[in-house]
Order: sequence, then structure tokens, then C-alpha cells
Amino acid sequence: MIKTPFPVNRLVAIGSAAAYCLLAYTVPRQNFGLLFMIMLALFLGYSSMVMPYRFTGAKKQQPDPFLFAAAIVFRLLLLFALPCLSDDVYRFIWDGRLLAHGHNPYLYLPRELLNTTMAREAGLNEALFGQLNSPDYFTVYPPLNQAMFGLAAYLAPASLPGAVMWLRIPILLSEIGSLWLMTQLLRRFRLNPNLALLYGLNPLVIIELTGNVHYEAVVIFFCLLAVWWLVSEKTTLSAIALSLAIATKLVPLLFIPLAIRVLGWRRGILYAVVVGLCTLSLFLPFASVELVRNIFSSINLYFQKFEFNASVYYVLRAIGYWIKGYNAIEFIGFWLSVVTALSILWISFRWRNVTPAVQILGIMSIYFALATTVHPWYATTLVAASVFTRFRYPLVWSALIPLSYATYQVTPYQENLWLTAVEYGIVVLVASLEIRLPRLVEPNEKATGVPTDGFHL
Repeated sequence: MIKTPFPVNRLVAIGSAAAYCLLAYTVPRQNFGLLFMIMLALFLGYSSMVMPYRFTGAKKQQPDPFLFAAAIVFRLLLLFALPCLSDDVYRFIWDGRLLAHGHNPYLYLPRELLNTTMAREAGLNEALFGQLNSPDYFTVYPPLNQAMFGLAAYLAPASLPGAVMWLRIPILLSEIGSLWLMTQLLRRFRLNPNLALLYGLNPLVIIELTGNVHYEAVVIFFCLLAVWWLVSEKTTLSAIALSLAIATKLVPLLFIPLAIRVLGWRRGILYAVVVGLCTLSLFLPFASVELVRNIFSSINLYFQKFEFNASVYYVLRAIGYWIKGYNAIEFIGFWLSVVTALSILWISFRWRNVTPAVQILGIMSIYFALATTVHPWYATTLVAASVFTRFRYPLVWSALIPLSYATYQVTPYQENLWLTAVEYGIVVLVASLEIRLPRLVEPNEKATGVPTDGFHL
């Protein structure tokens, strides 16, 4: 096994810690040059630290205590930073203050509330409103997310930094829990537990989840917990965990067809019913006709109005401009959604010669490839899934997707489609090589005695 000298790891970790602090506390996203240079340095350090553990066939089976401690410390360093690369947190605080004062956040548009008595009582002022990136849209965040927003607002009712810190606590706890679950699952599947470092030390994961306060961290934790309980034959608990993931972000709904295929039709349908009932029960405190109408209207707008850092959609958009002379996002977005749904069913039920881990990676890859909006933090879910497979193209994407922050250099925002083409072109190239030439990127399974294609259920 290739082993990086321990002193080198210490030096790289110290340098990385300084870079995380510099990025989180001093660099705005408008300063793309400095932002990308720091991210590049962080990924070079990351590559150095995880190099011995990049293959599933590595023989070392004890977790590296120094590197796991470093993964946690890097996150703790960001505890008191205001998010510098995303403004989503201000909507979290807006929704949380509404909930903390007994109001249903699904029922009100921010612009309609501004300067009302309700807004003043809840501390929803013009300064906070000016930070919102979606003042004319109803909230789309599911109930468990809203509960965490409300708790943070209750604990820090008048302090923006305090609310951000309390919003970050569930993410930190989830990240620690995810690292523990990853090591346990990797051991269960006879894989190297240090593969969890591919996720734990990944700079995009650290910056976008803990640093920029995105709740994909909580989703990943509950999904891992669902898998852990599933392989432990605690099916009901697994279904409850998956429902908690869905109640944080709706994306894990994509895994329901795969769960049915893995468990078989009878057990799988029962599993899906339990997931559905638990998820619906979490929505009950907010239940109303307006909730259904408002949340679906916002989701519909998301797929048919918003566009950012897309891949397949941008190609189709260009073709649409050439044929029709205008942006046909509503037409293209609808049919991409249909193709996505059919692809998920195909991967779930027809990919029978691969493991569930590879199917999960395939589902998420198709979903993001056909999406009209792909923010950097979305890639963290692919990084988590890749830990259990031989595929490393999500790690390459995690290093390239910060190129999308070049959009924020000017006002109004303007995407650099050349950088987008570079981002996805390299990712597609690496993914193609890994699919077609697997032995170039992974030691032979016969030589190591360790499965290289992910976990089996």
C-alpha cells in the first residue's frame, strides 16, 4: 500500500485549515479568482491526504485517526462564519422566524409580508428581505428542514450570526454521524473504512455543507442510516430514516423504486407505504390546501423557470433557440422530467448486473445531468455515493463544479458557458474512461480479494 508520510499529512492539514478559514471568513463569491485558487489548493491537499485510500482494494482496514479528526476539525473551524458563497441561509432564517412566532411559512410570500404587523413581530425586516434570493416564491423546504429553521430562530431570535450558528449545528452533527456510518457500512461490505475520507475530507463537501449551511448533510446522514438499518434487517426503522431524509429534501424520493426492487414487490411496496405515511405525518402540522398548491407551484417554477450550471439542458436550450428563436425551458424542462423519471425506473429495475450503490450513483447522475439547475452543493450527494463504488468521477466533478461561481463576478449575474463546457466535458471524459476501462482506475479484484463494485444487499 502506498503510504503518505505522517508528517506530510500534518503539514497539509495545517495548510488546509488555514485555507478553510481564509475562504470562509474573508472571501466573497464575487472574488472568483481568489476563490478558485483557494479551492484548487484545498483539492491538491485533499488529493495528497486521500491518495492511499482512493481504491476500494486497499488493504489497510483500521480508520486513520488523524485524518478523521482533521475532517471534523475543518468543519468546526467554520462554526462561526457567515456563509460567503450562498445566500440561501437568509431564507432559512426568514422561514424560521415565521415558524418560531407560530406562523405557517408555506402560506406567505416574503414580498407580501414585508412591512406588515406579522413581519415586524417576527423580526422580518427590510435588511433580511434584501438578502433573499427568492422573495417572490413560496418556500419549498420540507417540514424537518422547517423545524430546524424554527429551532435556530427560537434560540437566536434577534441575532443573525447566532441563528446561522444554530442552523449549522444539525449539519455538523449529521456530518460526524455520516462519517461513523460510512466506516461501519464499509466494514460491513468488506471495504476499507478509510474510503469514508473521500467524503469526509472533500473540500466541496466541507465548504458547501458546513460552511454554506446546506442541509444535504442531513439528507446524506438519514440515507446512510436507512441503508444501515436495512442491511441490519430493521426494515421499519430504515423506512422511517428514509422518510426523515425526504422530510429534509425531497430528492431521496428518487430511491423508492430501487428500494422496491431490492426488497421485492411485497416487502418493497410495504416499505414505500411506511415511508409515505411517515413523510405525510411530518407535513401534518403544516397541512392545508394552500400548502399543496403553493409548494407545487414553487417546485413547478423550479423546473420550468430556473436555470443554472446545467449540462444536457443547455445543449437542448441552444437547439431550441436555433429552431424556435426563444428559450423553450417550459417544454424542455417538462420532457427532461419525464425522461428522468423513466431513466430512474430503468436503472432501478433493469440494471441487474450492478450493485445498489452503483444504481444509486447512476440515479443521481442521471437526475443532475438532466436538471435545469445544478448548484455546487448538489454534487456532495454524488461524492457520498461514490464512496461505496469504484467510480471516482464525482470527486473530479466536486473539484470542477466551483467553476460555476464565475457567474457571480458581475451584476447582473452572467454564466460563462465555456467554463460550464469545460466542467462537464472533463467529468464526462473521466466517467467514460471509468466505465469502459475500469482496470485503469481500480486494482484487479482477483489480486486484492476485495469487491470493487460497491456494496451488496
